[in-house]
Amino acid sequence: MSSRSLNTPAPDAAALRARLDRAAKAAAAADTDALLVAPGSDLRYLLGQAGGSFERLTTLVVPADGAPALVVPKLEAPGYAGVPTDELGVEVLTWVDGDDPYRLVADRLGKPGRIAVSDFTPALHVLSLRAAFGDAEQTLAGPIVRELRMRKDAAEIDALRKAGAAIDRVHARMGEWLRAGRTEAEVGADITAAIVEEGHTHADFVIVGSGPNGASPHHDVSERVIERGDVVVIDIGGPVPEGYNSDSTRTYSIGEPRDADVAETYAVLQRAQQAAVDAVRPGATAESIDKAARDVIDAAGFGEYFIHRTGHGIGLDVHEEPYIIAGNALPLEAGMAFSVEPGIYQPGRWGARIEDIVLVTDAGVESVNTRPHELVVLDA
Repeated sequence: MSSRSLNTPAPDAAALRARLDRAAKAAAAADTDALLVAPGSDLRYLLGQAGGSFERLTTLVVPADGAPALVVPKLEAPGYAGVPTDELGVEVLTWVDGDDPYRLVADRLGKPGRIAVSDFTPALHVLSLRAAFGDAEQTLAGPIVRELRMRKDAAEIDALRKAGAAIDRVHARMGEWLRAGRTEAEVGADITAAIVEEGHTHADFVIVGSGPNGASPHHDVSERVIERGDVVVIDIGGPVPEGYNSDSTRTYSIGEPRDADVAETYAVLQRAQQAAVDAVRPGATAESIDKAARDVIDAAGFGEYFIHRTGHGIGLDVHEEPYIIAGNALPLEAGMAFSVEPGIYQPGRWGARIEDIVLVTDAGVESVNTRPHELVVLDA
C-alpha cells in the first residue's frame, strides 16, 4: 500500500463508528468472534485510513463483542494520527521490535473459537496469527466485510459520481493525444498525466489497445505505432482523493475504420451495453444483467468473442463485489455500484468495449459516466 493513501479525506467519525458497529454485528451474525483487518481498502473503509502493509504486523481487531483495537508498530503509529480513535472507541495498542504482536492480538481476544482474517493479509502474518491462537478456526473476513461495502452510503455515492465526472473529462480530451504516428506508450503517458490533472490522485491503469492489441481486454500499452484506420480501445481509471475509483472505457477510430465490418459489429456492442444498463433495477439479479448483454451479442453471432464477465463492483477497490457474471444470483439493491462493460474481441484484427459505472437506485439505475457511446472517429 502506497503512502499516497495517507492524509486523504476520510468519512466523519459518526460514519466510521457506524461502520465499525455494523462490522461487529456482521461478525456476530457469522458466528465469528473477531475480525482482524489488515492495511488496505477494508481498513480504510472502517477507519478512514488504509495504512501500509509491511513485515511488521498492523491489524484492526474488531471483536463481535467488545471494543475494537488497532495494533500497530510504534514507529508507524504517527501515520494514523488523523484517525479519530477516541471518538471511534478504538484503543491503540503499539508495540516495538522485540515484542510479539501476535501474542498482543491473542491476549486481546482471549480464547476465540473463530477469527476472520482480511483476504489480503500477508502469509507471514496469517501463519503467525494461526500459531498464536492455537485451536481457533481461522477464516476469511472478505465474505463478512463485503456485505457491508457492497451497499454504498450517500458520501460514497457522491465520491463515485466525482470520480466518474473526472474520468469523463479525460475521455473528452482524447483528441489531444490519440492520433496516427504516435505509439500506444506515448498516448498512455499523456493520458496518465491528464488523469491526475482532472482530479484523481494517480492513474491506477491506462489501457491503449490499438488495432489487433484491442482484441486483448487487459492489454496495457506497447511501442506499437498507431495507424490510420485503427480501432483503439481506451480503458482508464484511478482514485479521487476520497479513495473511490473511476473506470471507463470508450472505443475510438483513427479516421474512418479500415475494416468494413466495424460499424455493424460496433452497433451490436452498443445495443448490448444499453440492454444491460436498462436491465439494472433493485431486485434484478447480477447474472440477469450479464445475460442481458450476452443475449444481444450471442444473437448477432459474436458470442465467442465476448470473453469476460459483463461487470464488477467498484468503490475503494477497482474490482470488488458485486460481480456481474453468470451464476451470481445476488439480488441488486439500491446503493450497489458496478461496471457494465461488454466487449467484442476479434483476435488478430481489432476489439471494442463500452464501459460505464452505474449505481442502483430506488427508481432503477444511474450512470456516473455520461460520455457518448458511439464509436468516436478522431482526425488521423
